[in-house]
Amino acid sequence: MLRMGVQQAESGVVSAAAAAAGMADAAPEADAMAMMVSGAPHSHPHSHHAPPSALAVYERVARMASGNAVVVFSASGCCMCHVVKRLLLGLGVGPTVYELDQMAGAAGGREIQAALAQLLPPGQPPVPVVFVGGRLLGGVEKVMACHINGTLVPLLKQAGALWL
Repeated sequence: MLRMGVQQAESGVVSAAAAAAGMADAAPEADAMAMMVSGAPHSHPHSHHAPPSALAVYERVARMASGNAVVVFSASGCCMCHVVKRLLLGLGVGPTVYELDQMAGAAGGREIQAALAQLLPPGQPPVPVVFVGGRLLGGVEKVMACHINGTLVPLLKQAGALWL
């Protein structure tokens, strides 16, 4: 399991577990969920906990996000998702892409999308969401900002997604 903690680099990339932990400010249930995802012990069996299904979704997202050097959560008809995928492919990166609208069991894709939306700043579209080296990079705005300011390629190299 990914360890939780504040693992934020200068670039603003946050680990999947730390991103989930960032939700701890939202509600006691999110705090309990973040502790449970990190493997921290429970304080009391009747304290505020997220439903087991919510925990399973965040654990699944953390596993999926850390499964490859670059992971993109996408929707097949989303033009901004297409832009991010084309940018990464153009840079020579072969990301793992999860098309949430085409996942087996539509509810699973919707649950993952809802969980990812909680990791992004308010007002951002729920997809695309990009993880580099198991750490949350962000949505389309963050990916494009990193590309424009020249920090995207070094991040991709550090994660082992680029060899040049």
